[in-house]
Amino acid sequence: MKARQQTSFLFDLDGTLVDSVYDHVIAWHYALMEEGIEVSLWRLHRKIGMSGGLFAKALARETGRDFDEATLNRLRQSHARHYGQVSKQTRPLPGARELLKYLSDNDIPWAIATSGRMETAGPVLEILGVNLKKTVVITRDLVRYAKPDPDLFLAAAEKLGVSIETSCVVGNSIWDMLAARRARGLGIGLLSGGYGTEELERSGAYRVYDDPADLLDHIDEVGGRR
Repeated sequence: MKARQQTSFLFDLDGTLVDSVYDHVIAWHYALMEEGIEVSLWRLHRKIGMSGGLFAKALARETGRDFDEATLNRLRQSHARHYGQVSKQTRPLPGARELLKYLSDNDIPWAIATSGRMETAGPVLEILGVNLKKTVVITRDLVRYAKPDPDLFLAAAEKLGVSIETSCVVGNSIWDMLAARRARGLGIGLLSGGYGTEELERSGAYRVYDDPADLLDHIDEVGGRR
């Protein structure tokens, strides 16, 4: 009889493991204001999780202006500065630490794949208690394209040494679920980033839970057992 293939878990970071989505929204809001660009907060929220390039293209469409490379660099730096001012107060989402501990204690492989660069992700990973020397973490700095392209999750699975086809991709946005589908992983959506159940399911989630605590309570439903 063929041995059962073990499920592994690939996690997004912002809005999935840490309560930081709205911190990013505010940071982008202030960064854009410094460039004289006004964009409603709800429109910014809808773009959190996108790659920086797609984020800029979406903003260009909505504002009717093009962003040259110099402007994009200033925006990225300004966003990182504003986010850095609030990220020290960022807290893990309910059950996040417990979920990761459960997976580690039961020898279930897991990794983190985030569209953020290490500049902004590093301090938050520290708050979450992630040991960067022992944990597979793939940031935007390490891949060619970010979400909704599949590169981040594919790179995480490869470095973890697991098959993407038996990996559960856990995220909170439609961009995570689209990337999971394109990577051929199984998408699990969390409501903790502000997207609704139907949106997550339409973009590829086969299960949706409230937050990491709710996922841990139902971990047996998604193959997270010894």
